[in-house]
Amino acid sequence: MAKPRSGIEFLEPPESHFRVPFDGTFRVKKAPTRPRRKAGDDRECKKQLKRVIDRLDEHQRVLYAQDRHAILCIFQAIDAAGKDSTIRAVTSGLNPAGFQVFSFKTPSAEELDHDFLWRTTCRLPERGRIGIFNRSYYEEVLVVRVHPEFLDGQRLPQPHDRKNIWKHRFESIHGHEKHLARNGTVILKFWLNVSKEEQRRRFLDRIRKQKKNWKFTESDVGERQHWDAYMQAFEECLNATSTPWAPWYAIPADSKPFMRLTVAQILEGTLASMALKYPTLNAEQRETLKSARQRLERET
Repeated sequence: MAKPRSGIEFLEPPESHFRVPFDGTFRVKKAPTRPRRKAGDDRECKKQLKRVIDRLDEHQRVLYAQDRHAILCIFQAIDAAGKDSTIRAVTSGLNPAGFQVFSFKTPSAEELDHDFLWRTTCRLPERGRIGIFNRSYYEEVLVVRVHPEFLDGQRLPQPHDRKNIWKHRFESIHGHEKHLARNGTVILKFWLNVSKEEQRRRFLDRIRKQKKNWKFTESDVGERQHWDAYMQAFEECLNATSTPWAPWYAIPADSKPFMRLTVAQILEGTLASMALKYPTLNAEQRETLKSARQRLERET
């Protein structure tokens, strides 16, 4: 565990080419959407993913047994980047009792009667579990920033400062994530960075294949008109909220096998660095265990 000047104890984030720096220098235009040449082909990525998932399974067992920390993975991306399939692939070998997935779509009337962090706070993972947010409170500084008219329906106190609302929400997120880190939640945030051309190709695939038609809505095409605004919103968001205790990772998403492998590796590397151990018994507990064994053995 490292201890920064802020006094917060936190896990040192795993080194990665895709970790967003903490100094505000991240630029979307320089962030790759495709894997590096030496990354291996899709087949090799799938083989590696199976090995990583096996290690994840063992780490998850110890995390659950130790019951001291929680893991929170947050996924953000534009439509068709592959959030659902990545979450499904990475958790495919995990014990369902030890992880939970929540998707956050348009806020309900009840959720709008609370502050923007309330609905996700109610779904945070318990100690010993891995929690996954498919979208999150970051929607409030991404989608709502691109569509500020959404603020009209959020029942905010009047008058509210629209000029500084994004800065204020970033400050709220900082405080929220610091609180979680202080209390044992390890936070990993993934932005799945798909190119505009690859998104277009995936939308066409959804239209052409009947079994995928249900995934497509007319608004998907309309939102592409706001592509530049979304990229600007992501850039400012990641720069403002990537911290040592809650780092962002900008994952190339044009290749789904590479994207899934990279996310799994970062999660596995984080768990491995936590030095998790199964609980040890004290003398009294060991004596109870010994007595129970003797009673069971006498039954044969």
